[in-house]
Amino acid sequence: MPTVVLMDVSLSMTRPVSVDGSEEFQRKNLAVHGLNMLFEHMASNYRLEFTALMAFSSLWELLVPFTRDYNALQEALSNLEDYDKTCVESALHGVSNLVQQEWGSSCPCQLVLVTDGSLGIGKGSLRHSLQTLKLRGDDKKFPLPFPFPCKLFIMCVANTEELQMTDTMDNLEELLHLSGGDGQIFTMEGPLCMKSAQAMFGRLIDHAYTPFHAVLHCGNLSSDVQVFPRPEPVVMDEEVEPMPRTVSTEVDEVGAGATDDLEEEPSASQMAGKSPNFCVLLHGSLKVEGMVALVQLGPEWYGMLYSQADSKKKSNLMMSLFEPGPEPLPWLGKISHLGPISEAVENPYGEDDSKSPFPVQPQVKRSYAQNVTVWIKASGLQTDVQKILRNARKLPDKTQTFYKELNRLRKAALAFGFWELLKGVADLLERECTLLPDSAHPDAAFQLSHAAQQLKLASTGDSQYAAFDHNIVPMHTDFSS
Repeated sequence: MPTVVLMDVSLSMTRPVSVDGSEEFQRKNLAVHGLNMLFEHMASNYRLEFTALMAFSSLWELLVPFTRDYNALQEALSNLEDYDKTCVESALHGVSNLVQQEWGSSCPCQLVLVTDGSLGIGKGSLRHSLQTLKLRGDDKKFPLPFPFPCKLFIMCVANTEELQMTDTMDNLEELLHLSGGDGQIFTMEGPLCMKSAQAMFGRLIDHAYTPFHAVLHCGNLSSDVQVFPRPEPVVMDEEVEPMPRTVSTEVDEVGAGATDDLEEEPSASQMAGKSPNFCVLLHGSLKVEGMVALVQLGPEWYGMLYSQADSKKKSNLMMSLFEPGPEPLPWLGKISHLGPISEAVENPYGEDDSKSPFPVQPQVKRSYAQNVTVWIKASGLQTDVQKILRNARKLPDKTQTFYKELNRLRKAALAFGFWELLKGVADLLERECTLLPDSAHPDAAFQLSHAAQQLKLASTGDSQYAAFDHNIVPMHTDFSS
């Protein structure tokens, strides 16, 4: 999960912090000290993740694009310059553009906003931005929430008492709420000093950047692995009493399959093996064979391992998590039913690999597999009505097609309670009847009048004529084509 560090370099960050018996520091110095601590931790524990560094005041600047070079990030921190007033909104626009250009709108991201809590003054200040949220046009929307999943962590180089003396904390909490609420505000505890800054960034590390260590098992083989970013607990909304599900530290491989059989997965984590044994063997095998390995993460919770290349020379062993449940992939059926081909009564793929047991066919036909009529736009309804009229003008040659389309529209109108549509189509059919040329077959007029009458009866809502399962059948006449 990439991280963007957004550093406040406005004049308020240069305010001195006086500590008895020690050197005088600026708030910016405390922030830089804390960020250096964060970068050192990530270099040791999150070395495969990408991090970008941006600075902002009234404008924003990308100091270091997404990189794994934490020395470059620390060097940029040591060369920060001071600028003018704070404008958080423009900086958030910059973050949005940067992430979307590099990762698109589906990749989750973490944003670490480092500031002293100063909201800025006048137009462009955070206070002004939040007060004008509902007065904006579509071309001047506030950047939050971002179009991509994001956790916002606000690091305030100030203590809670200082922030609560004004409305600063309320505004920061509203900013966090606008981002989706998936984040946290951190403040310094006690006097403003290097030790307090270390403690604040330490809490951030414990909350968002703690390594996840696990053991990957496959039969008698096993390997210690580190998973990052740390897998998040998952809560299933459809459960009566939802309980957070967490990934077990004991991960079991249960099988392998071709990568072409699996669609895009919900979430992914990178895995780094600490010892060059089974983990390295598995990674190389999956990469060469172009396959994936199914893994069990906990009770009725599965995922898959696969190799993904960062470049022509580097690749990572990735783990994607499926939704918890016994059937995360409907076409695969219950994962617990999978087993070796050797245990099957007969080869499910045939002797010459001419067939496949997948996709598993559901016992009940899915509703979305039915021929259901849906009108999302007016043009769709217009097309269906025009189709009926075209067939009406070709009666009696198109009698069967005419009644098929008519009954399809009738069922949809009844399902939606669209009685006016039935009355309107009936009027159109009566009009078509009056416009028939002299050369028209006599049966055409009878069929049109009959169909119009049946639609009018159905439009009354009378149960005898408005039954959903009832079909309008052609009128029997003595005419022959």
